[in-house]
Amino acid sequence: MKIPDSSSLTTLIVNYKTPDLCIGSLKSLHTNETCPRIIIIDNASGDDSINRINSAIMQNNWHKTSVFVSASNKGFSAGNNIGINASTSDYVLLLNSDTLVRAGAVELLVKTLDDSPTVGIASPRLEWPDGSPQESCFRFHRPVNELIRSAATGPITKLLKCYEVPLRVSPEVSHPEWTSFACVLIRRKVFEDIGLLDEEFFMYFEDVDFCKRARDAGWNIAHNPAAHVVHLRGGSSTVKSQAAKKKRLPGYFYESRTRYYYKHFGRFGLFRANIFWHLGWLVAMFRKALDRSYQPNICEKQWLDVWTNFLNPTAPYIHPDNYL
Repeated sequence: MKIPDSSSLTTLIVNYKTPDLCIGSLKSLHTNETCPRIIIIDNASGDDSINRINSAIMQNNWHKTSVFVSASNKGFSAGNNIGINASTSDYVLLLNSDTLVRAGAVELLVKTLDDSPTVGIASPRLEWPDGSPQESCFRFHRPVNELIRSAATGPITKLLKCYEVPLRVSPEVSHPEWTSFACVLIRRKVFEDIGLLDEEFFMYFEDVDFCKRARDAGWNIAHNPAAHVVHLRGGSSTVKSQAAKKKRLPGYFYESRTRYYYKHFGRFGLFRANIFWHLGWLVAMFRKALDRSYQPNICEKQWLDVWTNFLNPTAPYIHPDNYL
């Protein structure tokens, strides 16, 4: 179904069991922005999300907000693709349910694209509720990054600094290799040129993959820090909280990691990424032996999980509902 939409902008929010966050994000949009069209895609939450979101829409008279219900949860990319296909606007804003849009942010992102025809993707400054910044601009993941990540040792990080993935938060407009899709404005022409988000990524690496495809096709990416969006990081995934606790990460993270390296660097690139990770792991273990207070930047069973799908990198992901 296509929504008649002659406006320049459609906002998409994928919800999976986060109705309170989603409603909060909707309130911030309607309070601070002019919203031509908003589409909520419920990724088969199976709870009371749909009823609660629809109730909020009716109570607040958010007439230009629609709810689509996916028959199954096929992940972040698939959920957004439903909304992209259902809209016809020139620009599409992908917005996480755990975000709060500050006044004028979307308008600034639209202006960023309007002012630069070669820019296909624009992102805002992501920040915590107190206004402190979050990392949201990055270099592409390359095999050598795995050594930096697993070693987490000053001399190695300094030596390979030009390959570090996170970029420093900049007060000026910048052009990163890729940007967080917690909030991102994308020109429809980009989708027409390179296709939709890759649905074989259940979650994670779909944003860096899309940005890499866009840049390979000649599109630039702009980050405008004058646009502010609060990212609460309270959404559907446990990856960041698990990583902070050094707990084992969900299988879909490693399935996506494998798919990304294979897709963009080939089988040998995937092999190099894993070997670099293990070299960094050896460095971390040696450092741990010398200093018992040192905490390696390594999650539980990561030494095994980095080899997920190595023999079949394009294998379909195992849905989280089917984990043993």
